[in-house]
Amino acid sequence: MPLSIDNINLASVTLVGDRVLVKPKSEQDRTKTGLFLPPGVQEKEYAQAGYVVKVGPGYPIPAITDPDEPWKDNKEQVKYVPLQPQEGDMVVYLQNSAWEVELNGEKFFIVPHNAILLIVGNQDLFR
Repeated sequence: MPLSIDNINLASVTLVGDRVLVKPKSEQDRTKTGLFLPPGVQEKEYAQAGYVVKVGPGYPIPAITDPDEPWKDNKEQVKYVPLQPQEGDMVVYLQNSAWEVELNGEKFFIVPHNAILLIVGNQDLFR
């Protein structure tokens, strides 16, 4: 059973690290030849497709401090290596690596960056 959160503003959601929030593409209920598929058949596939809704900041890298320059402000500022997918992209991802969440009654998946297999750039969101 997925984690369910209601009454949440999607704009206030922040993903941590290398995670991507994906809205699954609408499932097909028929095969190409016209046979009806029972519910849940698409969910058992190894790879799924969906649209990127939010992207985390990326992979954190440590700040480089130079001990030879003590006058510099050595305040640790975390820097990130950005992720490849961007909001609106369609992605193909490994189903068994994703976590299912339900936000405001809609189904989403939190997918780690290394589980994304393919990116189709800048599709119309939720087509």
